[in-house]
This record gives sequence, structure tokens and C-alpha cells, in this order.
Amino acid sequence: MVPGPVRWRALEALKQSPKGKIKYDPYWADRGEMALRLREEMQKKMVAEVARSESEQLKRFEELMELKQRQEHQAIRDMMDREAKESIGRQEKLKEEHRHRMKVINLRLREAAQQRLRQAELERQRQVEGRERLRNLNTIQEEILQLNQQLDPSTLSKDDAPLASLTPLSARGNQLCSQVSEVVRRTAEGEFPSMGDMSVVERALQDMRALIQLMQEEVNKFQETKKKQLEQEQECQRQVELQVQQEAQKAAAQLAKAKAQKKGGRINSADDSTIKWYEELQEKASQCAQSFQDLSSPANAQTKKLKQELQKAATIPVSQISSNSGSQVKELFDKIDQFLSGQPVMLEGKSVSTSMHPQAQNFAFYKVAEKFVKQGEEEVASHFEAAFPIAMVASGIWEQHPQVGELILAHLHKKCPYAVPHYPAMKDGSTVEDYQRLLGYRVDSSGVEDQNSFLKKMSGMIRLYAAIIQQKWPFSSKQGPPPHALNHGWRWLAQMLNMEPVSDITSTLLFEFLEVCGNALMSQYRDQFWKLIRLLKEEYLPRIEAVTCAGQMGSVIRLKNFIEGALRSRTISPPKGQLSAGFWRS
Repeated sequence: MVPGPVRWRALEALKQSPKGKIKYDPYWADRGEMALRLREEMQKKMVAEVARSESEQLKRFEELMELKQRQEHQAIRDMMDREAKESIGRQEKLKEEHRHRMKVINLRLREAAQQRLRQAELERQRQVEGRERLRNLNTIQEEILQLNQQLDPSTLSKDDAPLASLTPLSARGNQLCSQVSEVVRRTAEGEFPSMGDMSVVERALQDMRALIQLMQEEVNKFQETKKKQLEQEQECQRQVELQVQQEAQKAAAQLAKAKAQKKGGRINSADDSTIKWYEELQEKASQCAQSFQDLSSPANAQTKKLKQELQKAATIPVSQISSNSGSQVKELFDKIDQFLSGQPVMLEGKSVSTSMHPQAQNFAFYKVAEKFVKQGEEEVASHFEAAFPIAMVASGIWEQHPQVGELILAHLHKKCPYAVPHYPAMKDGSTVEDYQRLLGYRVDSSGVEDQNSFLKKMSGMIRLYAAIIQQKWPFSSKQGPPPHALNHGWRWLAQMLNMEPVSDITSTLLFEFLEVCGNALMSQYRDQFWKLIRLLKEEYLPRIEAVTCAGQMGSVIRLKNFIEGALRSRTISPPKGQLSAGFWRS
């Protein structure tokens, strides 16, 4: 069958062709047009069907894609849910582990706290027991020291006990004190005494009580002779009082002489006997220095080394004297005394003795005396209270070794001529620097030391001297006053008031001397002392003020206030730093 459009075109061509032999048939034309319309309708239906099918397929595709997206989203949500559940599970597990660890830690902390409490309680108990033992130790030591003082020959002689029979008891008492001191020394390092230590000190206390009982038995045997010796002591006391009165009268006569000579000229020195004594001391010091020339200028290294060791052995113990402990002061005194007596002492692990060189004895005497004065110049000048332990040891060494005492005075007079007392005059031909050195100033390449430093240095040495003359070594076996006693202080004060005052230095030294020694002079010289103090206020202070310029009135005002306060209260307080009886138990 010919397709509709072809047939239609053929018919159109036959109609239009002039030569066409085919005859036009309307029937077939209608049928062709009908077929054509049918064909067009069928094609339209087919296109519509295809379009509808494609639309349906597109919808299915879109639904499929939406399904896949929903599935993917669901998968993602499922995965996130799983991960969240897993995360929550891990968190719960971590929380559980954390709670477990916290329980363990809290348990351990409670155990540690309980352990600390138990340790603290044990330590507290130990401290309580240790302090109780320490208190008992201190009580026992105090009792032993008090009992030992009764065994001291210097105190026992008052009971008229024979020294020969009591000396072994005193030696044994000192041994017992040393045993207890050794225990106390360990406790001073921060340890409490042990039960064994307490057993030692309790046995020592029992032995000391037994010694006291023996001592009392010995003392009771000599009650008959006690009365006679008491009478002798009273006679000696009367002689001392008579000597004090004579000295006071002599001082008053010297003051009267000074008043009479005031118009005739200025007095710069003490009386002739004192100046002669001063010159003799300087000569002895010079002879002593010449006696050890080989040690002063050693010819070889061995002698030079020996000199250094001897000098250290002489100076180091003196420089270590302080008011920290009485037992330490006594130990240093024993060390100095042994060294000066020729016994070997340990120095830096070596044994040093004055027997190692023929000139070592005088060298040791000279250096020890020089060091004592230097301590006054430096240590006492900076710390006034240091004068008393240093002076106490110096007084004890002076008593055991008189030559050292004379050398101490010689060094003191050379460095501080006002201790004589003496205001040196400038000699013809001497330079200003030499005269300043003679007065006690330090002169070097940088010039002359300032006035404040000079006054501080002089004050330290006068304070040391004032402390020496009123103190006696408490463990001395010799009776009577110290080797350089208060009568020398009375002489110094009286002769100072006989001399014309010098600006600044006179008022400074009088104040320092009276502050340290005024109480002791008051106790011994009584009314005569107050007469001298009243004379100082009424006559001598105006003379000091007359020679003192306005910028140097500080020391004058200090002295004036001190004198007025003493006269107003009719007493002078004991100096600060003075050693008490309890000091030697420390």
C-alpha cells in the first residue's frame, strides 16, 4: 500500500500535469485525505503516549532518586546514631573508670592522711617526751652546776674546808659537769636527749650529791677554824675600807691640787707616778717584742710557717669569744691558758705548742695581749655588750699569766693614751701625721680617719678596760680582787678630772667609762663616789662645755644627762651585757 502522503502528492501531480492521462477521482482523494488525517491522529496519539510514558518514567526516576537520598540520609542517621551510642558508651565507660580512679585516689588520700596523722601523733608524742626529757635534763644540769659551785675551791674556802682534801672532789665535780655538758651540747644541735642520756645525767646527779655529802663531811671537820678565818676576813675587809678611804682622800687632794694649778697652766697628763708606770709598761712591751726577733722576721720557710701557726693559735680563740654560751667561753679560756702555759693545742688538725721555738713563749704573750686590745678596738667598738665576755677572759688570763696583763695595758695605752690617762703633747720636729698617730688616729695613704670612727674606736677600748677592772674570772682558785681591780678605775677617773678637758674625746670617754663601770664604783666607794660625781657635774662639766664647739655637743649632752639622772635617782644601773651567774650554766 502506497503511503498516504505519496499518494496524495501523486494525485496532485496528475491534476496539475497537462499531459496527465490519469483521470481525477474525488473518491480516492477523499479517502486519501481521510487516511492522512487518521495517520496524523495516530501519530499525535503515539507522541502523546510516548510523552506520557516518558513523564511517568521521569517521575519514577525522581521517586527512585528521592528513595536513594532518603536511604542515604537514613544510613547516615543510623551511622550517626551508632556513633553517638558508641560515644555515649565510651563516655560512660570513661566516667566509670574516672569514678573508680577517684575512689582509689580518695582511698589512698584517706590512707595517706591517716598515715600522716599517725606520724604526726607519733612525732608529737616524741616531741612531748623529748621536751619533758629536755626539761628534766636542764633541771638536772642546773642542779649539778649549782652543786658544783659549792665544790668550787673559791667558794668552798669560805667554809674553811682544806683545799687539799676538796680539790679531788672539785675535779670529780668538773668531770661530772663535763659529762652533762656533753649531753647538753648534743641537744643544742637540735636533738632530744635519749633515755640512755638521761640515765647518764641521773647517775651524774647522784654522784654529785654524793660528792656534796662528802664535802659537807669535810667542812664539818673544820668548824673550829672557821671562826678564826672569819675574823681574819673581817680584818682584811676593814683594811680594804681603810685603803678605799685613803684613795678617796688622795683623789680629793689631787682635785684640790688641780684647782690650785688651774690658773698656772693646762694639765695634760696624770701624776708623775702614773706616767712613770706608763713608760715602764711601754719599755716592757718593747723588750718583749725584741725578744722574738727571729720569729718576727723568719729566715726560712719553716720558721715562717711556725710563726703563722703560733699567731693563729694565739689570736683565733680570742676572736671567737662571745656571749652566746658560758661553756664556750670557758672552753676558749682553757684553750688560751693551755697554749700560754706551753701545752699543745689543736689547730686545723695540727698540734701547736710554744715549746716548738725558744722565742715562742714571749711571741704568744705579745700576740694574745695585742689581740685582746684589738678586739676592744674593733668588736667592742661595734657591739658594746661584747666587752664583758672578752674582759672576763682577759681578766682570767691576766691572773694566770701576769706578763700578758702588763702587755694588755701596754698595747691599750699605746693605741688609746687616754686610758693612762694622758693627752700626749706634740714634740718639736714631729709631723702632724706622727702626732695624730700618737693620739690614736689611724693615718694611711688615704688620709686620717674621720672623727666618728676615731671616737668609736676609743670608746670600744675604754669600755673593754672598764669591764676588765670590775670582773674576776669565776673559776679562779686565787682569792681576793681581780689582778687589775676597781682601785685603778677610781684612780683613772680621779686623774681624768684633774686634767684639763679636751673637746669631744673627754666627754665621750667619761660617759663610756661611767656607763660600764659606774655601778661597780658606786657599790665600792659609795659616798666618796657621789662626791666625785657631784664635782664632775658642778665644776668639770662647765669646763668641758667651755672647750666644746656647737657641732660637738652631742657627747657632752649625753654625759650631762647621764650624770643628772644618776644624781637624781642616787643610783647607776648595772651595764647592759654584764654576765650573770646563770650565763655560766648555758
